[in-house]
Amino acid sequence: MEAGAAAGAAPEEARQAVLRSVFGHAGFRCYWAARLCSALAIQMQAVAVGWQVYDLTRHPLDLGFVGLVQFLPAVALALVTGQVADRYDRRRVFALCLVIDALCAVVLFALTAAANTKVVPILAVLFVFGVARAFEFPAAVALMPNLIPARLFVTAAAWSSSAWQTATIVGPAAGGVLYVFGPCVVYSVCTLLFLGAALLVLLIRVERAPAEREAVTWASFVAGITFIRTHPVVLGAVSLDLFAVLLGGATALLPIYARDILHVGPQGLGLLRSAPAIGALGTALVLARRPITRRAGQTLLITVAIFGLATIGFGLSRELWLSLAMLVILGASDMVSVVIRRVLVLAATPDEMRGRVTAVESVFIVASNELGEFESGVTAAWFGTVPAVVLGGCGTLAVVASWAWLFPQLRRVDTLEATRAQE
Repeated sequence: MEAGAAAGAAPEEARQAVLRSVFGHAGFRCYWAARLCSALAIQMQAVAVGWQVYDLTRHPLDLGFVGLVQFLPAVALALVTGQVADRYDRRRVFALCLVIDALCAVVLFALTAAANTKVVPILAVLFVFGVARAFEFPAAVALMPNLIPARLFVTAAAWSSSAWQTATIVGPAAGGVLYVFGPCVVYSVCTLLFLGAALLVLLIRVERAPAEREAVTWASFVAGITFIRTHPVVLGAVSLDLFAVLLGGATALLPIYARDILHVGPQGLGLLRSAPAIGALGTALVLARRPITRRAGQTLLITVAIFGLATIGFGLSRELWLSLAMLVILGASDMVSVVIRRVLVLAATPDEMRGRVTAVESVFIVASNELGEFESGVTAAWFGTVPAVVLGGCGTLAVVASWAWLFPQLRRVDTLEATRAQE
């Protein structure tokens, strides 16, 4: 009995030792706190901007433009942002982007205080915000391996993701509550959070030097694209996520559901935006204890199909509790896709190329979110809100069926080791 208890306690002690070792590095502690602060600000600002824009125009297409202007910089600058992340001090690039984020929140505050009633100035600010985030993402992701020993990288990556998911749960709800006191209050808090994150990044001391920079050539310039294009399993995984979320993403239309369909107001909007993150965070915690070790490709396809079915269920729902349940399932299934994709990319990418590969991957990620918001806004304007969401879910199911046929290597992926052998 005592021996069995000791054996059961050993794995828990090992997990606690790994946790202490990760957060025992001061640089990672600052990094994690900075990611949490910036993610909170991003989520709170998204709630305020979405509600404010729809309150000004009551037109779904304008919500689509909110996503489009933040998506375009990620695509237009993908090759440049990757080079910057691989050739310059990633810590300073990250901090500078956060300062620009704070300035954008200040301008949104000023526009609101001046009683602005036009959408174009807001969209212009969000475009600048999108430029900053386009440089920020690859620099932040590529910075993390330089803060910790290689043996702790996977654990640190999981904790970094937990910061985002925590913020995605807390941020929208906090933004919805603060919006009751006015959007200026939300933008003020966002400014402080962005500046606090920038300060934390500047306090980071790099423990591992980045890889030696290679000369700038056309081949190095497009190395990220070449890498993903020549690795069919990676290409299949990231493109599946792109098109599935692009078609099935309904988050851009949540203000319409909150106001006109579910009638729950800005506080309800915050809950709706938090629900997918609750499912995602819960799934992340389960995967931390029971990682995917077999049938990874099949699991990826099945969970993306569940994502599509949950999208359809949300689109048809007229009850808040059912809508929240569908969004929780949606977020949980999406997290499995994110974990598998992240493992595939991290396992295959050399450190000296991580900025460029991550920059290209960010185009897929941003496209599946911001461009997905634009697609949802357009289809809602054409067909109506509910038909747009339901059609998007059906489109996701069609993508899953197509990718299972187009990428047989992805479907046959069993373990990460098997994937490396195929590549």
